[in-house]
Amino acid sequence: MGRLKELLAQKQILVLHGPLGTELEAMGYDVSGKLWSAKYLLEKPEVIQELHEIYLNNGSNILTTSTYQATIPGLEAAGLNPEQAADIICLTVQLAHQARDNYWQNLSDEQKTQTIYPLISGDVGPYAAYLADGSEYNGQYGKVSLQELKDFHRPRIQLFLEQEVDMLALETIPNRLEVQALTELLSEEFPQVEAYMSFTAQETGKITDGTSLKDVITLVEDCTQILAVGFNCTQPRLYDELLQELRTLTTKPLVTYPNSGETYDGATQTWHYSHEGEGSLVEQSLNWIHLGAQIVGGCCRTRPAEIAALAQAVRKQNE
Repeated sequence: MGRLKELLAQKQILVLHGPLGTELEAMGYDVSGKLWSAKYLLEKPEVIQELHEIYLNNGSNILTTSTYQATIPGLEAAGLNPEQAADIICLTVQLAHQARDNYWQNLSDEQKTQTIYPLISGDVGPYAAYLADGSEYNGQYGKVSLQELKDFHRPRIQLFLEQEVDMLALETIPNRLEVQALTELLSEEFPQVEAYMSFTAQETGKITDGTSLKDVITLVEDCTQILAVGFNCTQPRLYDELLQELRTLTTKPLVTYPNSGETYDGATQTWHYSHEGEGSLVEQSLNWIHLGAQIVGGCCRTRPAEIAALAQAVRKQNE
C-alpha cells in the first residue's frame, strides 16, 4: 500500500481497467445468472486473465480484480464450501498478478521508464451485486443492517490484503447505509488500506437511493483510507453536474467511469440503448479531468478501444 496516494499526490491521471462482464458478453460468452462474469472463475479462469492483459495492453494503469460479483455468500450459493469460495477470491488476485507480470515482462526497458507500473485493485462490489436484482440502480436493500453489511464485506477485503493487492475499489455503491458500513469498516479494521469509492446516481445531487451527496461525502471525508471519490456505471449526461457539486464538498481527487449511456434492466439482465451522452468517452473524460478527476475510465458497455483512446489522451495530460 502507498502507491496510489503517491501517484495522486504527483497529480498523475490514472486509467482504470474496463468492464469484464459486458466485454465477455461482447466476446460471445454467456454471462447470465447470479454470478455474472464471476462464473468464468469457475469454468474458464484463463479468459479473465486474457481480458486483464487486453486492458493493460490498451493502457490501463489500474487492474481491477474480477470480484464485482464474486463474494463468499454468492459463491456458497453457487455450491462451493466456504474454503472453496475463499480460494476463488484469492484466485482473482492471482490472475491479476499473473497478467501484470506478463504485461510488464513484455515491455522494453525504455518502455518501462515511460510507463506507470500497474496497480492491482481489489474490486469491492456492492451488496447489490450479490442480490443480482439490479439494485445497483435503485439502491433498495430491504432490511439488511449495518452490521450485516460489514460482515458481508469484511472477508473479501481480508482476502485481498492477504493476497497483496495495492488498493481497493469500493465501486457502484448505491446506498447510504453501505457507504457507512464500508467507511467504518476501513477506519476501524483496515487502517493500512488505500481505496477509492464510487457511487451510482440516477439524478444529480444524490446517489441512487436518494441520499444527498452532502450526506454521503460527510461519511467519506471522515475516512482517511478513501483517497478519491466519484461515480461509475452512471449515465454520462449526469457527470458534469455531479462532479461540480462534489468539487464543492471535497478536496479529494475525483473518479469517473460512466457506462455507455444505455439503461440496464435488472429483471431481464439486459441493456437498452439510450443515447444520452454527448461526445466520446475521451472528450467527456478530458472535461472531467479539468473538474478534478484523476482516476478515469469506462464502465459497462464501453470497449477496450475506448480505453486505449482514453489512455493515449491521458498520457498527453500527464506529460
